[in-house]
Amino acid sequence: MEQVLTIASGRTLALRRIVAVVLGAVLVAAAAQVAVPLPGTPVPMTLQPLAVLLVGGLLGARLGALSMILYLAMGIAGLPVFTPTVPLVGIARLLGPTGGYLLAYPVAAFAVGAIVADGRRWTRVAAGVAAGLVLIHLGGLAQLVIITGDLSAAARFGTLPFLLGDLGKLAVAVAVLTKLTPPVRARL
Repeated sequence: MEQVLTIASGRTLALRRIVAVVLGAVLVAAAAQVAVPLPGTPVPMTLQPLAVLLVGGLLGARLGALSMILYLAMGIAGLPVFTPTVPLVGIARLLGPTGGYLLAYPVAAFAVGAIVADGRRWTRVAAGVAAGLVLIHLGGLAQLVIITGDLSAAARFGTLPFLLGDLGKLAVAVAVLTKLTPPVRARL
């Protein structure tokens, strides 16, 4: 009887994890739809980085990264999950000006999840969120350097215009994750 309960609880846990991974990808896809084009840059301001940070922090390193890989797979398959303001579709999006940010999402989610740990210490949460933002920006910057051939121009297009907004994202992510990470992680 005990073995049957263990199998049933294992299946329930696996189902919860699958649902969490899918919901994380859907959250980032929804956040991508909130996009504001900025003058002078091909990169729009979106809520995607905030969603990536939240997914990584809430789901943990492994599940957060899997969720972002699923998100990328959905976009590569042609589903309308990427920001609508950039006219590239499917895998072509990963080669365009926002591709570096997108490719950094699994790495950033993994790092946030690993650093945040159980989410009980706000200092760890803040460090994890900051690390995630840095990784996302490094990915975007790398792609823009490849496209422009100029580090200074890449920083002007893809980093500097977003720093103020990132401070707000950092504050929101820390507040949400310190409150929600412990109960969410306890169920995963």
